[in-house]
Amino acid sequence: MSERGVLLVNLGSPKSTQVADVRRYLNQFLMDPYVVDLPWPARRLLVSLILLTRPKASAHAYASIWWEDGSPLLVISRRVQQALQQQLEMPVELAMRYGEPSIERGLLALAAQPGVREVLFMPQYPQHADSTITTSVQEAQRVIQQHGLDLRLTVVPAFYDRPDYLAALADTMRPYLAQGFDHLLLSYHGLPERHLRKADPTGSHCLASADCCERPSAAHAICYRAHCSYVSRELAARLELAPEQCSMAFQSRLGRDKWIEPYTENRIDELAAQGVKRLLVACPAFVADCIETLEEIGDRAREQFVAAGGEELVLIPCLNDDPQWVKVLADWARNTPTQA
Repeated sequence: MSERGVLLVNLGSPKSTQVADVRRYLNQFLMDPYVVDLPWPARRLLVSLILLTRPKASAHAYASIWWEDGSPLLVISRRVQQALQQQLEMPVELAMRYGEPSIERGLLALAAQPGVREVLFMPQYPQHADSTITTSVQEAQRVIQQHGLDLRLTVVPAFYDRPDYLAALADTMRPYLAQGFDHLLLSYHGLPERHLRKADPTGSHCLASADCCERPSAAHAICYRAHCSYVSRELAARLELAPEQCSMAFQSRLGRDKWIEPYTENRIDELAAQGVKRLLVACPAFVADCIETLEEIGDRAREQFVAAGGEELVLIPCLNDDPQWVKVLADWARNTPTQA
């Protein structure tokens, strides 16, 4: 009987591809103040306007990549949970920040396990952002307090710089590079620039210069863009890529605010114009394939690249339930020290 239980946490998906379910999911997601960081009245107005048209378009996008047994993100996450459970003698639950299964449901399930007094909270986000890790931890703390659960929370922080994670990621990518390519694009989920500035503990480093992510700073501890830059440099080194063979960009913008650059859609056009014919795209902000990888890159970006003059865009799958990745998670579950 283990005192520790594991809760794997990812972003979430709608219950189905029905417009009503997508609207409900988007409302919960976008009304999170860590996602749309506006005062409540302005956030409510903006989200209500978005929900007039976006659910129908998003439902169509989800339908184009939906699997027979459900949302790809949820199906893959279940596989990881089950594979991890086979390697551990402690209970493993799965939760999503938005939609089901909820963080509340996961924590209550672990609290009901005999002897469990500590939850190893494992957000499945390699890079830190308030809109992913912070909001998930805050929700877990809210649930524990609301239900008076006798649980200690030990949080696995952003793991962008952990060698075992980077090794697993590079190893899953190598077979695709071995098939030949002109360029590897590492496409990360984007963030509004103000999110980076707001999180900057120095108040003066992030985005203050073109090379801010390369210059040492205390801000890098929780800077999403710096974490992405680190992963990109490490992957290029591990895969022995020359500078002209690999680049980084950011996808999935929403609204009119300035988001971190370069933008993936612009980079794709540039690469096609430069004569790149076979483009590989990996998405290291995600550990499981989802709508942002399968539809946004695998479908839309592929069409864009071909229309711009490219010949083939190959989406490199995420880590998903790769055995090496599951072993990394198992090692973390066993060896992460309990937080006081």
